[in-house]
Amino acid sequence: MAANGPGPVPGLEDGLPPLVDHHCHGVLRHEPDPGTFAGYLTESDRPPAAGTSFFDTQTGFAVRRWCPPLLDLPAHCPPERYLARRRDLGPRETCRRLLGATGIGTYLLDTGLPGDLTGPDETARAGRGTGYEVVRLEALAERVAIGVRDAEEFTDALGAAVRDAARTAVAFKSVVAYRHGLALDPLPPASGEVHTAVRGWMADGLPRLTDPVLLRHLIWQAVATGRPLQLHTGFGDPDLRLDDADPALLTDLVRATAGTGTDLVLLHCYPYHRQAAYLAGVFPHVHADVGLTLTHVGPRASAVLAEFLELAPFGKLLFSTDAYGLPELYLVGSVLFRTALASVLGEWTASGAWSADDARRVGAMIAADNARRVYGLEESAPPG
Repeated sequence: MAANGPGPVPGLEDGLPPLVDHHCHGVLRHEPDPGTFAGYLTESDRPPAAGTSFFDTQTGFAVRRWCPPLLDLPAHCPPERYLARRRDLGPRETCRRLLGATGIGTYLLDTGLPGDLTGPDETARAGRGTGYEVVRLEALAERVAIGVRDAEEFTDALGAAVRDAARTAVAFKSVVAYRHGLALDPLPPASGEVHTAVRGWMADGLPRLTDPVLLRHLIWQAVATGRPLQLHTGFGDPDLRLDDADPALLTDLVRATAGTGTDLVLLHCYPYHRQAAYLAGVFPHVHADVGLTLTHVGPRASAVLAEFLELAPFGKLLFSTDAYGLPELYLVGSVLFRTALASVLGEWTASGAWSADDARRVGAMIAADNARRVYGLEESAPPG
């Protein structure tokens, strides 16, 4: 007979393997001022409304719930008290305490963002784990373009740079959702189209890369390496149009890349997570990410995770934090994932729909095993 109500799955949280954070970013090496700190709690790139604070968000409340005890403060303490204690400890000690408590054993770090941020090895050392690099395609192309003389030289240099990156990076990432939108022509452009687009880009002084022909070329260059390709989908900062970031717009590209041997990983996905789950359900090489979303929906994380699990095969969902700038976001992302996973699988087990053994097995798949398979990672020892 099923239990009267949902409860924990015995051994689920304790039995999870070290988490694989398959998409994250570096943290600040310096101590941010209060306004800068609060800015990392939102996807907005604008100041808060007059008289308000980004601490008054689900992310801000989650930081105040989970992080203060690790800095010797009570949960839910005021932001000012928390930030003062953070300054007293300094950024290195704060990072060590917070990352050390996440349960993350492996960090796959996107190195394409600017700023004084820790890299894969430095981030992983602070968390007593292992770090790997994910190469952002648009940033790579913009670096390659500096100093080249013509379109032919650029395309040759870009091809070499992508192949070289594939030797050490575990994956590539594209932010085409920001640069153009996901409704792209799905086929690789012809070399003449690429050269024409490069000449136009150069004539304009190499501004931020937004040309759809070059963005398609980058995607197909990455696909040719066989490394997994991460694609931002769903919500983000105001630089994108949300309706242009619906993963369903990638359907033709998904069909075109089937059989290439390259896995596509759809990042973030919210509020289109059901569309992403559908794509992962019907295309063998498509996977989906439950990362950034959980941090931003706070106590609604269980509902969102349950919606992901409606259609997505359990071997297709991956964990990430998408943490950026603040070690707090690593901790919040990992805690909300663990609590949401325990809540959802506990409810389904208590109802009799799932067995406890299956719940533990699926929990381990989402937490780490799926990412290890997709990215070809070695097993890691528990952090500590």
